Amino acid sequence: MAKRLIIANWKMNPATLKEARALFQATKKKASTVARASVVIAPPSVYLAFCKPSKKVLLGAQNVAWADKGAFTGEISAVQLANLNVTYVIVGHSERRFLGETDEIISKKIKSVLKQSLIPVLCIGELERDNHGAYLRMVEDQIRKSLAGIGRESLAKVVIAYEPVWAIGKSSDEAVNSHKLHEMTIFIRKILSGMCGRDLAHKVQIIYGGSVEAKNALELIQNGNVSGFLVGHASLDIKGFGEIVKAVDARG
Repeated sequence: MAKRLIIANWKMNPATLKEARALFQATKKKASTVARASVVIAPPSVYLAFCKPSKKVLLGAQNVAWADKGAFTGEISAVQLANLNVTYVIVGHSERRFLGETDEIISKKIKSVLKQSLIPVLCIGELERDNHGAYLRMVEDQIRKSLAGIGRESLAKVVIAYEPVWAIGKSSDEAVNSHKLHEMTIFIRKILSGMCGRDLAHKVQIIYGGSVEAKNALELIQNGNVSGFLVGHASLDIKGFGEIVKAVDARG
């Protein structure tokens, strides 16, 4: 089994380079004893060049352009990210989708990321849960359309981050419980199995994001059938994030 994975998505935080450097170094220190998990920090792009990855802490990007170069004001290419020692790239986060990013654009971005031998982290998740199963169709559509045209072997290199939109930015009590999470990971692997075969589908890492905190991390990692977490606001709290890392690492 691949190493477990914890990705810290700082979003548009912190406000200054000084704070970013301090937070990065403090997180590296917390991760120094990790043995069975990989820790990835995804800071705002303006800080990427100032955050030096190590064997314990890898560097991630929060977004990427689908093109390698050209007249795309404000965008950052996978080529540029690779030259900044980035390893993981978050693609299709719900906050990007709200800005108009479509599954078709996401698919192009994933192909660009894979072309540079970087690891795409595809975010999927329903807006809300209903009693008729429409949310399952939404998740399936996101998977199939976002991964359209990507070869079977390449599909196995993609990390799937299941982030139900209704659970993001809330308390741990409002997050998905481990039973529902386990059910969803089974559903996701079923879809992947139909796309690339059972063996390759089981190589895909599935992680969870959506109000992951120290309070619920151990329960989710033990019983949720996931390989790790994509952590948002809790990644800015060194003590709390350290507890999340500890829970994932202890699970092995």
